[in-house]
Amino acid sequence: MTQEPYYETMYILRPDIPEEEVESHLTKYRDMLVETGAEVLDNQMRGKRRLAYPIDKHKEGIYVQLSHNGDGQHVAVLEKAMRLSEDVIRYLTVKQEGPLPAPRVMPGSEQAAQAQETAAAATTQSEASTD
Repeated sequence: MTQEPYYETMYILRPDIPEEEVESHLTKYRDMLVETGAEVLDNQMRGKRRLAYPIDKHKEGIYVQLSHNGDGQHVAVLEKAMRLSEDVIRYLTVKQEGPLPAPRVMPGSEQAAQAQETAAAATTQSEASTD
């Protein structure tokens, strides 16, 4: 049994754009994929990181990972929109084979806080049951 291939697009936004605009880019590209008939599997903001080398005089960038599947025609539409955007300084789409990896939780995010609360609750329950 073969796994259906999917695509991963990693793009880097300018570091000086406000948080609200970053969120609008996340929803804009996700909605664009849905409109072209693709299924968005995962959309994660990886946060602001230092670049390996300066890009357009920027030393940092906001990394976003987008996992999606479809017939492949949607990739051209997505990359054209990213190429025309002044806020996207780099993008790369890679076709992946195999199962979709589990979503990673970034330290300091709301998801990380929820995971810690869940783990703390599980620990409290296990301690209560051993007493």
